[in-house]
Amino acid sequence: MDDIGLDTPLEDVLGKRDAQQLAKQLDVTTVAGMLEHYPRRYARRGEMTAIESLPLGEHVTLVARVLRVNERQMRARRGSIVEVEITDEKGIVSLTFFNQSWRAKQLQPGVTGIFSGKASAYRGAIQLAHPEYELFENAPLEALSERRDQWLKEPIPIYPATASLPTWKVAAAVQAVLDAVPFLRDPVPVETRAMFGMYSYDEAMRAIHQPETFKLLERARESLRFTEAYVLQAALLQRRAISELVAARARTDAVGPMLEAFDRLVPFELTPDQKTVGRQIAKDLARGVPMHRLVQGEVGSGKTLVALRAMLQVADAGGQSAMLAPTEVLASQHHRSIIDSLGPELSAQLMPTLITGSMTKTERKRAALRVVAGEAKIVVGTHALLSDDVMFDDLGLVIVDEQHRFGVEQRESLRAKGAQPPHLLVLTATPIPRTVAMTVFGDLDISSIVTMPKGRQKIETFVVATREHPHWLERAWQRVAEEVDRGRQAFVVCPAIEPAEPAEPVDGEEPAQPVTAVMELAPTLAVHPLFAGKRVAAVHGAMPSDEKDAAMRAFAEGKIDVLVATTVIEVGVNVPNASVMIVMDADRFGVSQLHQLRGRVGRGEHAGLCLLVSNTEEESTARERINAVAETLDGFELAERDLELRREGDVLGTAQSGGRTSLKLLRVIEDTELIRSARDEAALLIDDDWSLKRWPDLKAAIGRHSFEEREFLGKS
Repeated sequence: MDDIGLDTPLEDVLGKRDAQQLAKQLDVTTVAGMLEHYPRRYARRGEMTAIESLPLGEHVTLVARVLRVNERQMRARRGSIVEVEITDEKGIVSLTFFNQSWRAKQLQPGVTGIFSGKASAYRGAIQLAHPEYELFENAPLEALSERRDQWLKEPIPIYPATASLPTWKVAAAVQAVLDAVPFLRDPVPVETRAMFGMYSYDEAMRAIHQPETFKLLERARESLRFTEAYVLQAALLQRRAISELVAARARTDAVGPMLEAFDRLVPFELTPDQKTVGRQIAKDLARGVPMHRLVQGEVGSGKTLVALRAMLQVADAGGQSAMLAPTEVLASQHHRSIIDSLGPELSAQLMPTLITGSMTKTERKRAALRVVAGEAKIVVGTHALLSDDVMFDDLGLVIVDEQHRFGVEQRESLRAKGAQPPHLLVLTATPIPRTVAMTVFGDLDISSIVTMPKGRQKIETFVVATREHPHWLERAWQRVAEEVDRGRQAFVVCPAIEPAEPAEPVDGEEPAQPVTAVMELAPTLAVHPLFAGKRVAAVHGAMPSDEKDAAMRAFAEGKIDVLVATTVIEVGVNVPNASVMIVMDADRFGVSQLHQLRGRVGRGEHAGLCLLVSNTEEESTARERINAVAETLDGFELAERDLELRREGDVLGTAQSGGRTSLKLLRVIEDTELIRSARDEAALLIDDDWSLKRWPDLKAAIGRHSFEEREFLGKS
């Protein structure tokens, strides 16, 4: 069996039947997958106990002799059951094993051993179901006592399992795999392991599944966390190194006539961060390799202006830019904003063109012709940009706005429309915690715009705690009415579109309060005495695109006073006259989402007011999240706080990887320093040998990532 390794199919080790069950129940198909199905916790065997005083419901350990063994067929279902009686000469306890006939041959009457399991009562007798045990043949009492003491110290692995695949069966599969693999090859260089005092991969993997003590177990976990961080960082850094080998058309960073003309039109001075990030992007665009840069910045920090200047740099060099937006509302707004910012003369030269799914066939064809002919130097659109009928003459820059709304494949299909790989600029208004940026976006250059433009108004945020103060909600509506009476406008955000069916009480307890719905609240507010004579309208994601866009446009033009909406207004909506926002059931939204929503107000001459309505308990985690948003306007601080409150969550995220996260033991909050150390060491190796010719085990480990993870690493 020397040829069995981490990539060996489980069928070759466990047989077809067991391998199929593991694949179906746990999505585990290879030796590596089985070994990375780590125990979720570890139990203690408990103190050595006499049979006559076994505590029910607890793990117990006892030394006993087998009295009798019986195997019989089960009546209710197929298979057999092995029943064993053991004694410590003072009492008798039963052991039961399902569908394991070989136990009857092992547990012959007269043999002595140590038995450990959870004690339960069955038909008036005490039993241990599927206990662990170790048998001794002719062992002297001293040796038995020594082994018993050692057993008591050993942690018992408890594996993630299913109803039809219990933990003991998973443990047996892991044991069989470990027995079959003579040595697990290490992706981390031995010198690096020694520097950090880590176990080798083989030692760590065996120790985490077969720990001798809890102390050694922790060292094994630390070693495997480092391995995980090292492989992930090496993958990201290798991807980055490979991207440096691909040729792209350089777009000179000299200020051309169109960019120069635009800078003269800008009525304010750029912030220091905008200038710094602008220089970084200009330098990237002038290189002969594709830019891969992520720009993160607060809502209203001026990311779009920086992106527009990059488009003008590309246009001055004869190229086209495409901006991909997640919604038609946002794409249309970007298009209008760009035209307004450029003015008539530059707009005529650059011909900014919008392409969306709701355009008529004639409009779409006309727009596509401008793009393929190279007349349109700036193209803005939704997913419609990805369709086959949209082709470019010289695509030099792809800008993805709100990157978390797009999958890797969508971004890559747009980049593929360039004759040469275009430069990539990714924008996000959701600040990314340092640890996540290092773990997830390690192959991107990251720029941050922290300083806000002068003139941005302050936004006050308050929690409307309706559980303790039910009357506060009515006061919130009064505040909205007061703002509207002053000639301003308001957003009201709800977590649902349609009201849910009322839940029935369960066991006499009142059901959870249903969430607020747009289609229920909008008509209620329209007839509320406070809003008499005021224009109330609704907008949500289920509306046809043209109706939704018309409602948003009417609100932007001041024709609607109060807009009741779902989170379709979360990103990119710019209505300077909107001064107040109420978020209903704020506990249904994440920290970053609440921060995004709040950024829709206070964008003009009036200060902003954000009221977060919640019926949650004062000491709950949900209330803690809402309070965190109310306490600070710093999105970067909130991003870190959000990560702490979520206690990890899905770090890579399905929007990024296309599937479940691949992180097994690594925790980006607790393991920040470990990740940084792993990255530093991996960088030295990749700088020396990016192809990993001399490091085949690391190369194999990178290739072992799930398909979705490889797509993420390769294309993000």
